[in-house]
Amino acid sequence: MKESVYKSYEELPLFLNARIVAQVLGIAPSSAYELMHESNFPVLKIGSRMIVPKEKFIQWVAQNAGGGD
Repeated sequence: MKESVYKSYEELPLFLNARIVAQVLGIAPSSAYELMHESNFPVLKIGSRMIVPKEKFIQWVAQNAGGGD
């Protein structure tokens, strides 16, 4: 797994793109794009762009950090 370049949520920008989501989660950008197309992932679509509000991303991580329960 890749190591995140961000050490805390406070360092994140207000809105995250796929590249930043990938960096935070330590995954490949292609995996971040796939994740952002999932129905339960908090994506805001603006035209053809997809961005993730920081607070919604933090909530999503908390809700999905159960280890696959």
